[in-house]
Amino acid sequence: MQTRTSLGDLARLFLRLGATAFGGPAAHLAMMQDEVVRRRGWLTDAEFLDLLGATNLIPGPNSTEMAIHVGWRRRRWAGLVVAGVSFIVPAMLMTGALGWAYVRYGARPEAGWLLHGVKPIVLAVVVQALIALAPRAASSWWLRILGVAAVVAAAAGVHELVVLFGAGAIAVVRAGTARGGARASLVIPFLPIGAASAASAVTLPSIFGVFLKIGSVLFGSGYVLLAFLRADLVERRGWLTESQLLDAVAAGQVTPGPVFTTATFVGWVLDGPAGALVATAGIFLPAFVFVAISGPLVPRLRASRTAAAFLDGVNVASLALMAVVTAQLARAAVVDVFTALLAVASAILLLRFRTNTVWLVLGGAAAGFLAEAVGLAR
Repeated sequence: MQTRTSLGDLARLFLRLGATAFGGPAAHLAMMQDEVVRRRGWLTDAEFLDLLGATNLIPGPNSTEMAIHVGWRRRRWAGLVVAGVSFIVPAMLMTGALGWAYVRYGARPEAGWLLHGVKPIVLAVVVQALIALAPRAASSWWLRILGVAAVVAAAAGVHELVVLFGAGAIAVVRAGTARGGARASLVIPFLPIGAASAASAVTLPSIFGVFLKIGSVLFGSGYVLLAFLRADLVERRGWLTESQLLDAVAAGQVTPGPVFTTATFVGWVLDGPAGALVATAGIFLPAFVFVAISGPLVPRLRASRTAAAFLDGVNVASLALMAVVTAQLARAAVVDVFTALLAVASAILLLRFRTNTVWLVLGGAAAGFLAEAVGLAR
């Protein structure tokens, strides 16, 4: 804290992290803690934990929001923009390149087999994330009951925003912290966002609107993004097939940086480079806004019983949405003996040996290609 941090220092650090931070949000946060606390002394451990708690109390990608928080702490508005954009851009460029290749070559038989091998790997990665997150999200008997109720509601077709914020509201009420409109305001501001009606045509404004809504209301792991993308783009609008959605998630897995750059891939598939830019801007813009608003309030948020209770409910509902969408996507990923064996083998490697997900995704692609080369029938 003694010396002034330059914007160049912020840009160099977060460009490097954005280009090399594989392994998901937990790994990203660990790398950031090592860089900004241990190596540079920009934050103390206590300050880092305070900011981590704040990212859990607002929607959006936690690791990206942490980068934005660090930028805000070091250089206020300019730092906020530089740190956040620098962390996002490397993954956006890589995922966009995969989107270009997918649109150009995705229909070729060899490309189809590459994806045929990747999809069961992605399914196993999501299952592993569910298993890892469930004990923390459902840490008490009543949260487990709330989670089961959220699974039932989501499977019955209840809107995902109703499931999320309903669970949050129930948790607040149960904790005895809802004392009227002022306390309930944590939930109310986000509800109107979910009221947007589905549009049938793919336009740049409609792409931006869909991803802005998702970025404004998505709590929990980046994998919960699956539930929102499937509900909006597959079921309501018919812009993507379930197979294309899994391909998009695979692209997000094989690239470093925030999982939310899956939006870049989807945007490219929908409307080329303009769609990729618009989708990326839409899904990440709320993170900058929420950090700018919540940054000065971090000490109060950390001490708020209402915020903590609301987050408990939202987190367990997020996992419920993840579980439901994973079961639904399994139908598109596991279609024969080959994909079933890949899914089981990758699950074992992830759960027993903690194999890096990037190597698994690349291995799945290679397995698909080799299966095609030797003439293995589906």
